[in-house]
Amino acid sequence: MNNSANDRRGAVISAGFGLAGQISDVFWRKPVILLLLMLTPPLLWLGVVYIGSLLALLAQSFFSIDEFSGLINYHLTLKTYGELLNPANLDIILRTVSMAAIVTLASVIVAFPVAFYAARYARGRWKALFYLGVMLPLWSSYLVKIYAWKLILAKEGILNWFFELTHLKWLLDAYLAIPMIGGNSLSVSYTGTFLVFLYVWLPFMVLPMQAALERVPANFLEASSDLGATPWQTFRNVLLPLALPGVIAGSIFTFSLTLGDYIIPQIIGSSRLFIGQAVYSHQGTAGNIPLAAAFTVVPVVIMGFYLWMAKRKGAFDAL
Repeated sequence: MNNSANDRRGAVISAGFGLAGQISDVFWRKPVILLLLMLTPPLLWLGVVYIGSLLALLAQSFFSIDEFSGLINYHLTLKTYGELLNPANLDIILRTVSMAAIVTLASVIVAFPVAFYAARYARGRWKALFYLGVMLPLWSSYLVKIYAWKLILAKEGILNWFFELTHLKWLLDAYLAIPMIGGNSLSVSYTGTFLVFLYVWLPFMVLPMQAALERVPANFLEASSDLGATPWQTFRNVLLPLALPGVIAGSIFTFSLTLGDYIIPQIIGSSRLFIGQAVYSHQGTAGNIPLAAAFTVVPVVIMGFYLWMAKRKGAFDAL
């Protein structure tokens, strides 16, 4: 009875509004059609532009460069992937993955106390201030932040001035003299690159971790303490396992963003390349598109495996 009344009401509406009413009536009767119409444009964009570009990139990586003419040889081969195992290219991959892992680990260490305080103790205005403090760096320009850090870490920067003021310049000089991590100044060292990566991507670790910690029942921590566990035992056996999905979710962002970034190493750091810089160089001045595509496939494969492991740990529940 109700269905027939609704059908008559829909027929009256469609008759009163002409073609527009009839179309509206069809959408009302069959919402699946409306859903398909709404989803088709973004799905086509995702399929053609995004997935299509990835497939084209993958296809390019199976071509090679003719050593004499410098032209692309469009015959399927694994030669370009073999070039990734050359010492220079392998060094680029290991350097990038190592930096991404170190930045992710440092982000966890720095973000955990902040996220725990926000989840357990911050209330009202303090929680709003927490969100404002975490989100505020994301509102400013990416390049402005990087160049600001370049000035801070330079020899004439405020950090160097602080070490001179506190008569600790000798300590900074001794640190910069350490091979691999040092340099003429912090702005041209791996340490500077690490600090800027940590600053830029830290909010992406804090927020998922804070969301995961808010789901941990407070009585679990109290019960652990009542049973005689030390704070470290409570953290290791109760808090960390329950917060692990948030930690992994945040690491997805910090690890992948560090893995693919080329602007920060280009502006701050030494002349040694990261994967992003290698891709930019080979597809630009070098003109070696197949090698650039092969380099690009490396972080895609790494992140594919990483996401598979994260899904098994339930990390997507904390996103």
